[in-house]
Amino acid sequence: MTKLSRPTPEPGQESVWDYPRPPRVEPTPKRLRVIFNGVVIAETTRAWRVLETSHPPTYYIPPEDVRLDLLRRTPRRTVCEFKGAASYWTITVDGRTSEEAAWSYAAPQPGYESIKDHLAFYANRVDACFVDDEQVQAQEGDFYGGWITSAIVGPFKGGAGTWGW
Repeated sequence: MTKLSRPTPEPGQESVWDYPRPPRVEPTPKRLRVIFNGVVIAETTRAWRVLETSHPPTYYIPPEDVRLDLLRRTPRRTVCEFKGAASYWTITVDGRTSEEAAWSYAAPQPGYESIKDHLAFYANRVDACFVDDEQVQAQEGDFYGGWITSAIVGPFKGGAGTWGW
């Protein structure tokens, strides 16, 4: 599927092609959960979601709602042209580890201050992520970390052949 064959959203759905660039940040009251090795790593109803053209939403969870005792910051750093410098986090639960399963922005660029120190999780590097009671699908690829639910329609950037979209 290509950008040119985008489906029309049904009532109650959003198309990622209607999201803005640069990305918009907005609060979400939805209940988010992240599970790894049988443990709830994060749970909140106070998250922010970042919406960017061609990407499923990325959810940022307040650090107060994350089991930070199970995470450790790694030396890896990347830079987003909009949000700034990102740090990465590895999860370890009962001897099982997921490398760089989450990321955060300690000093986000102007316009993104609301996600300061909040953590976003790659759905494909944990056992399950939920938006309300729906288990999400991970955005394809290793670069982006969007969460796909039945309320979001693509096509989504991230898979093979989509880099130039």
